[in-house]
Amino acid sequence: MQASPNRQSSSVIHEMYHQSVQGMDSFYLSHFHVLENNASPDASSQGNSVISSSYKDQFFTLESFPATAYLSACNSPSAVSVLSSRSPFSPQGSQTCSSDQHHSFDNTCGSPQSGCSVTDDDYELKHKLKELEISLLGPETDIVNSCYCSFRGGENRDASMARWNWNQMIETIPRLSLRDTLIRCAQAIHEADLNAATSFMDVLGQMVSVSGDPAQRLGAYLLEGLRARLERSGSAIYKALKCEEPSSSELMSYMSILFQICPYFKFAYTSANAFIWEAMVNEPVIHIIDFQIAQGSQYIPLIEDLASRPGGPPVLRITGVDDSQSAHARGGGLQIVGQKLALLAQSKGIPFQFHAAAMSGCKVEHSDLRIRPEEALAVNFPYALHHMPDESVSTQNHRDRLLRLVKSLSPKVVTIVEQESNTNTSPFFLRFIETLDYYTAMFESIDVARSRDDKQRIRAEQHCVARDIVNMVACEGFERVERHELHGKWMMRMKMAGFTQYPMSSSVTGAVKNLLRDYNENYRLLEAEGALNLGWKNRAMATSSAWR
Repeated sequence: MQASPNRQSSSVIHEMYHQSVQGMDSFYLSHFHVLENNASPDASSQGNSVISSSYKDQFFTLESFPATAYLSACNSPSAVSVLSSRSPFSPQGSQTCSSDQHHSFDNTCGSPQSGCSVTDDDYELKHKLKELEISLLGPETDIVNSCYCSFRGGENRDASMARWNWNQMIETIPRLSLRDTLIRCAQAIHEADLNAATSFMDVLGQMVSVSGDPAQRLGAYLLEGLRARLERSGSAIYKALKCEEPSSSELMSYMSILFQICPYFKFAYTSANAFIWEAMVNEPVIHIIDFQIAQGSQYIPLIEDLASRPGGPPVLRITGVDDSQSAHARGGGLQIVGQKLALLAQSKGIPFQFHAAAMSGCKVEHSDLRIRPEEALAVNFPYALHHMPDESVSTQNHRDRLLRLVKSLSPKVVTIVEQESNTNTSPFFLRFIETLDYYTAMFESIDVARSRDDKQRIRAEQHCVARDIVNMVACEGFERVERHELHGKWMMRMKMAGFTQYPMSSSVTGAVKNLLRDYNENYRLLEAEGALNLGWKNRAMATSSAWR
């Protein structure tokens, strides 16, 4: 039987591209097998597996994590995935909610995962995506035009999958950068063009490496997410990775590496502490509620500063909100945090109490926080709110419900630090572009601090960053817990909940400036709209603001 044109073209693409990369590092080329495109034209109708069985035997780019090897061990068809949030912004564990799972309004039409077919309504969107792509690739509009599949009214999905000009594609792929190839692959998945997607994955497997430069390392994890999305196995791969998670001591070591080599954690802790210090300068009794307390490290310098406060230290209470996923990272429950902070406070002569609220922030009610009328209240959200489902995921809208609850407590100050990224309600393709841009900057910032062959840095990225990337690329609905919003959107949510912005002072800005002196000169600090913005070169990375 004669091979189909698409299958022949896939093989030719491989051969031509392999010739163009003969000079690449043989070390990582040897670690990736060629993925043959055995997907039939009607593969999308064959249930969950849209790639041939031979695909399941190939190596994944996460060296020790071949997803299909774990599917049987970790398969739970109806369960919400046990998602890790051990990213540079999520040190202790994700706050997930399992209620109201049937109300998901995320726009995933056009992706194999969603099961939605592309209709005439997508015509305008496709043109916008094309304009976006032209702006990304600059003058190489011939590449855009040769690879882009425009949608027209009345054309069906099978016709759209056949639109790729394979001869032009063979000529185009060797000219594409890694970034462009990733974008082409994501676009093909968005348009349900399985033949094109698997062909691009063949090429990407030879371009990425977990021990390469920042683009190659990020590419390895993005490719993992694209594969998971194409197989509709995002949650299964997430559970598989959870099955292979490191021991608590190993994970603490990896998190410590990221804590030291890049300032994202410290930016959150330092700015929030400075806001709290200012708001509580004359208060005799202080209660801090932290919705992602992690190891409690943020409060070590604050306790030390309160101990030397003019007029004597205050009475201090801290409530740590935490879910069960955090216990693994700490090697135990919240009592570990309470004991550590209590010993420090005792040594500094500060009356101290710790209250453990071991639950997801989504489940917190007024009674769980044990508010007392005589205390001045501060509430801290360090990279926590983006894990709360909002109106696009749940009819309960836990994100805004929690903000309204906090406002009802009449706090003196509420501090929020979040990633400056837009991945919450964006459709898949635009979300992929945003994730690519954001994490390119992050991986570059990590790269300047550790050598590329540093195994500890590689493991830190794998265990503390990669799964967040896979989650954003491969998962939808309740299974996607990484849902970032830009500062402007957080401002709207805070104002709708009744908050007004707390004024920025020179002492807050000065504290963060002092922190950044220990880091690469490409980190920048900008004050805008009453908030502090931490950036890497020209990319905004995180924003800290305070409210009351």
